[in-house]
Amino acid sequence: MARKKSGKLRTSFRKKHQGRVREGDLTREFRQGDEDGLADAIHSERLSGKGDLTRKRTIIGKASTPDDAAGLNVEFNPDNATLSRGRVLSVHGLQSKVMTDDGDIYACATRQVLKSLSTDQRHIVVAGDHVLFRIQSRSGGIDPSELAGDGMIESVLPRHGTLHRTSRGKQHILAANVDCVVIVATAAEPTLKPALIDRMILTAHQCGITPLVVINKIDLVNAVDLAPLMGVYGSLGYRVLMTSTVTGQNIDYLRAWMQNRQSVVTGQSGVGKSSLLNAIDPTLSLSVGRVSTDNQKGRHTTTASQLIPIRGGGCVFDTPGIRQFQLWDISAGEVAGYMPDFRPYVSHCRYPNCLHVSEDSCAVKNAVADGQIDARRYDAYCYLLEEELAI
Repeated sequence: MARKKSGKLRTSFRKKHQGRVREGDLTREFRQGDEDGLADAIHSERLSGKGDLTRKRTIIGKASTPDDAAGLNVEFNPDNATLSRGRVLSVHGLQSKVMTDDGDIYACATRQVLKSLSTDQRHIVVAGDHVLFRIQSRSGGIDPSELAGDGMIESVLPRHGTLHRTSRGKQHILAANVDCVVIVATAAEPTLKPALIDRMILTAHQCGITPLVVINKIDLVNAVDLAPLMGVYGSLGYRVLMTSTVTGQNIDYLRAWMQNRQSVVTGQSGVGKSSLLNAIDPTLSLSVGRVSTDNQKGRHTTTASQLIPIRGGGCVFDTPGIRQFQLWDISAGEVAGYMPDFRPYVSHCRYPNCLHVSEDSCAVKNAVADGQIDARRYDAYCYLLEEELAI
């Protein structure tokens, strides 16, 4: 947001492809001696992008937050009392399902001026957003499972607790306005990937969200084999839960923990996210799939993030399976600060900008050598810097 004056805001928009501003080549005409043509040229025409070519436009509205740099939280009709408030349940293509406080569900499109705002986000509207929308039509249906009508999303209200990653060079927000993230991994089928858990925990710290690590399908292995790895996370203060939908192990505990919370359930394909949610609330009846016996990878059964109210209070976000989780908006020098086992040592290094990889007199490397930092965690840190952040 650049300027605000008398209810008008100057905000950035995505630049559209336009034709040439001026026809012909004045330099070529000058060298060819076409003085008559030059005399008829419009000398006051601007070469810089103005008007239709500008990246900033003036709109009428007000900002929901004082420091809204992206212009995402602009209310374009601040004095219109006909707007309704709702929460986005899911986004499929150009259509979003929005539920009001009364339980009515509307199929909403997004206003074009909102989609044209210049942001780093992959999608303007995401599951979990609180939005203001205009009801365009309404049927007589009262059942929340049926659409009550159509609508147009006019504004996205300020967010908190967004779980995001990098996708195609943009910020891909998996869920908005959440309290905690349930990181689901499997003891087997597919293979446990501690590096993926570490990335998700780091992102949870970055977003200010409480993480819960769930190791599912514990019935397929001997739980004793996982004790060293689980001990590392437990010693760092993370809550670790071993579950099984076959034996019902810790399902009641997980159900009680998720009540009255806004939780996002995430993990790679095939770890049993939908199966866990079905076990917590059998009325959900979410689709589940099997892991491929050829490559030990899961098949996508959830195609888009969706917000689901659960019995007993609270909501959960069922997200699509993730095979790669790239960090968003975090530099190499910030990674160690988000790792609680590294944090006590980073200020004792010889160099203030130490990356704890090849520097001399590094307190973090000394702590690894003394066994105060788990070697597996340090290996995951080095891999993250070298592969993800390309230091």
